[in-house]
Amino acid sequence: MAELNINERTVEALRCLEFDCIITDKVFASCQQRECFPQVEVELCDKTFGSVRFRPGFIVPNTLVVTDTDTPNFRRVRFTVRIPFQVLDCNGNVVAEGFLPDILKDIILYLPDSRDEFEFRIVVETMSEVLAPPVQTGKTLSLVVGTFIIIKVVGTVQLLIPTLGYCPTPPECTEFNPTDICEAFDYADFPEFFPPQLNSGGLC
Repeated sequence: MAELNINERTVEALRCLEFDCIITDKVFASCQQRECFPQVEVELCDKTFGSVRFRPGFIVPNTLVVTDTDTPNFRRVRFTVRIPFQVLDCNGNVVAEGFLPDILKDIILYLPDSRDEFEFRIVVETMSEVLAPPVQTGKTLSLVVGTFIIIKVVGTVQLLIPTLGYCPTPPECTEFNPTDICEAFDYADFPEFFPPQLNSGGLC
């Protein structure tokens, strides 16, 4: 393990800070993976395609299985990731919904031994994007989609952290005021009323 090199200025700065205990989620381990789907087809039923919006991926309920390995504190973790998406028309209305093909994961993660009452959670974060212009053939829309996945082992712990105290009082909220078209017209500059003249500098 590399030694932590803290210079004198850093130590002095830390002495000026207060320290608080907070309860928060700590990431004990994480890894990244990616998946590519060369052909995702969606039935539009005579609707017009505008764009695709992806929703956060999630672990399908009852698919998570954690088993021991020969290496202490490391476990085999298996689960299925499912990513919803929506197809929107040019006005932003949802015209079709679906899921990308299920992603099956079978990986090794650092998941240390702990007391029975301490609970680790496996969580996923996803970021999906359309990799090529969608192709609409009749009522069928074809997509090429790439997905980045971050898998994390998370546990709720109590941490001691340096702090500068509570956050300052936030600014006042901005009230929404619909624009009054007539009021804007009342204060608009008066336009030139007559057409421009030819300025020749004198009579011909």
